Amino acid sequence: MTRQHLKPYDSVLETIGWTPLIRLSRIGQGIRTPIYGKAEYANPGGSVKDRIGLDIIEAAERKGDLKPGGTIVEGTSGNTGVGLALAAALKGYHCIFTMPDKMSQEKVRLLKAYGAEVVITPTAVPPDHPDNYVNKAKQIVHDTPGAILANQFYNQTNPEAHYRTTGPEIWEQTGGRVTHYVAGAGTGGTVSGAGRFLKEKNPRIRVIGGDPVGSLYTGYSKTKTTGEGAPYKVEGIGGDKIPSTIWWDVIDEFRQIPDKEALGVARRLAREEGILVGGSAGLNVALAMQIAREVDDPEACIVTILCDTGERYLSKVFNDEWMQENQLLDVPRLSVEDLIARRTRGAPALVSLAPAAQVRQALNLMSTWGVSQIPVLENGDCVGGLIEASLMTRALAQPALLDRPVREVMDAPFPVVDAGFPIDRLPPMLTRETPATLVQKGGKLIGIISRYDLLQQLIGTR
Repeated sequence: MTRQHLKPYDSVLETIGWTPLIRLSRIGQGIRTPIYGKAEYANPGGSVKDRIGLDIIEAAERKGDLKPGGTIVEGTSGNTGVGLALAAALKGYHCIFTMPDKMSQEKVRLLKAYGAEVVITPTAVPPDHPDNYVNKAKQIVHDTPGAILANQFYNQTNPEAHYRTTGPEIWEQTGGRVTHYVAGAGTGGTVSGAGRFLKEKNPRIRVIGGDPVGSLYTGYSKTKTTGEGAPYKVEGIGGDKIPSTIWWDVIDEFRQIPDKEALGVARRLAREEGILVGGSAGLNVALAMQIAREVDDPEACIVTILCDTGERYLSKVFNDEWMQENQLLDVPRLSVEDLIARRTRGAPALVSLAPAAQVRQALNLMSTWGVSQIPVLENGDCVGGLIEASLMTRALAQPALLDRPVREVMDAPFPVVDAGFPIDRLPPMLTRETPATLVQKGGKLIGIISRYDLLQQLIGTR
């Protein structure tokens, strides 16, 4: 165990930075190029944005823009707000943050816990709309005496903070071996500032910017025109406008990663690496893995950013229902064999009769085992089917049938499906006339699925 933090600190602000660099060896299993993640969730406010919060406040103080008792306003996806609120709490400033309504409730509650005021704005408005979260923040500054706008998308203190801290840390922690630096761009400060420092140390280092599908940055990097964006689910990176805090000359290329892949990798990091991070970190690692496969060199060294703690996304990224509702999680298809295994009643998987058995025996079996359909089997094959409703109707009308063989009263054979047949394809097959289907595995009948079984599964009681 490495000895750390051997002396006490005067305040929590002194614990910002010098976050661990962790090799992601399990999620990258089978990839020859090593991938390292810089654990920015280890900052006291839980994200990489802690690095810029204090610097922005102190820069405003030096300029004389922020006076004692003043108000700090910012449009934020949450993490910059925490970084600012954390420093403001110690320095005695009030904070007001505007946030798009797509952000998780955990982030809203967290900002309020630090004493900040939070104003929620609609996500689905264009960047020039007055209700856009950035424009709303500007209006609040205009209407609030003594207020300043942190302005993270246009404040050069943002990338400069990463040039001063993140870049040097990566260089030192890798012993100068870093060959590729991968980081998503929201404001662009993290990828730009650290990227510039690393390129000054070694111009051969490649800097790759990560971008959600729907963001404008990748297209702008190629054409220098903004084009049209689209909504996306990953929080904190990408954008619908072009900030000045992206230093385009530093970044060798931008690449886009779909929401589903980014959030899927975030979930994998928790389960395979024991690292609980948000979707932006998932995007970074997904892109780092893509680059690592292309490089395919054990002597290379890829470093990416684990932006923030996943505790801020428990209601979204780590919520199966939310993921499924947004078509971001593949739901395993339940098979008919799975459904047979889930049945809890005590009846055998398959209650059957031979053609020579009496109708009386069939009705007794139905009553004993609580089943409404029985297949008639001969030499292992279904030659007919017995359905309780029609069998009872005929027996009541002609009691003498009770002692007749079932071959004389049986209906058509039930259809047969293989054990791996998905249950979501069963409904059209199960009708009033054909209320059950047989299941076979390896050529042998192993069970029966009725309309009742399927209904119980659909309503969630099985």
